[in-house]
Amino acid sequence: MHNVIPVTNDLYYVGGSDRRLSLFENVYPVPRGVSYNSYLLLDEKTVLFDTVDPAVSDLYLENVAHALGGRKLDYLVVHHMEPDHSATFLRLVSAHPEAKIVCSAKAAQMMKNFFPFDGANVQTVKEGDVLCAGAHTLKFIAAPMVHWPEVLFSFDETTGTLFSADAFGTFGALGGSVFADEVHFERDFLDDARRYYCNIVGKYGVQVQSVLRKAAGLPIAMICPLHGPVWRKDIAWFVKKYDLWSRYEPEERGVTVFYGTIHGHTGNAADILAAAIAKYGAEAKVFDVSQTELSELVAEAFRRSHLVFASATYNNGIFINMEKLLLDLGAHNFGNRAYALVENGSWSPQAGARMQEIVSQWNGMRQIGEKTTILSSVKDEQAAALDALGRQLAEDVRGAEEN
Repeated sequence: MHNVIPVTNDLYYVGGSDRRLSLFENVYPVPRGVSYNSYLLLDEKTVLFDTVDPAVSDLYLENVAHALGGRKLDYLVVHHMEPDHSATFLRLVSAHPEAKIVCSAKAAQMMKNFFPFDGANVQTVKEGDVLCAGAHTLKFIAAPMVHWPEVLFSFDETTGTLFSADAFGTFGALGGSVFADEVHFERDFLDDARRYYCNIVGKYGVQVQSVLRKAAGLPIAMICPLHGPVWRKDIAWFVKKYDLWSRYEPEERGVTVFYGTIHGHTGNAADILAAAIAKYGAEAKVFDVSQTELSELVAEAFRRSHLVFASATYNNGIFINMEKLLLDLGAHNFGNRAYALVENGSWSPQAGARMQEIVSQWNGMRQIGEKTTILSSVKDEQAAALDALGRQLAEDVRGAEEN
């Protein structure tokens, strides 16, 4: 049964949510599922924005047919060719062979890569081109590498609606409402929005900044992303989050301690350090890198201003899961943080030096204190060093806040 939801008087949500998916892109856990958004504009010409993942394809095709109400489909606008938005493409164009397919030149080539498709009914567009549907005029905005090279946004100059492809998206299935202002977004979606951005788009901060500069000149009244809720209120609040994330600047001041431990002693050091940070007046959070999923750790690093990496030495290097975190942060062009290092080793501590080699390659990193070394377990001397490091970190956090 169809489930078409009005977004405006002539724009309809025709996508759907998948609550059975366990791993998005076969990598990222999505315990709350994910939505695959598509929108249909009913003007003098009908315009469908994107297709969906196979998980919701039957519902999607039924939604499109119901919303069209017997009208032909004039245009299919393809903003992004990733399969979670294009896998239903052939089924859609088979059902609506009359539709003109509007996309970037790179997307047109990708269609031929993905599908046995001759491209005869494709109209390629570029930055600044327009499509008039009647009362609505769509202007196209190039958004390469946000987060694939073929990506377009489209902006409805009549209503101020930005169709933003994967930008401003989030993990999490939709409930009864498609609007961010009708859910408790900060409580229920913000963590998933951050995790979605940091892990999927986070590498491309420079490109996101370029698109944000373009968007700053537009009178945006609504944002329709390809995942997650539609924005029509408090848009500036969410755009600011994207601005911070894409500039690799923290959302919150405070210290997050990430630790990798084998037998518990490095974890003990992390807890002692966190207690000292709190004692001296800054907020501390602690994560065991073996017990928290990697994408959550990456999102937490993007969130906080000060980070501590505490690792046992393992095979004369960094503990495996800590190394995974550091390498993944580096792969996302992470930087612009204060940090401290704690290492542990029973006979030849090496983790600190190896961590320093990785972190020193990131842009804008600033070390707090000296590397703290634990030999097997924390003794009085190391406890005092951890207390001193906690004080330095807390004073740095509080000093920045006071300034």
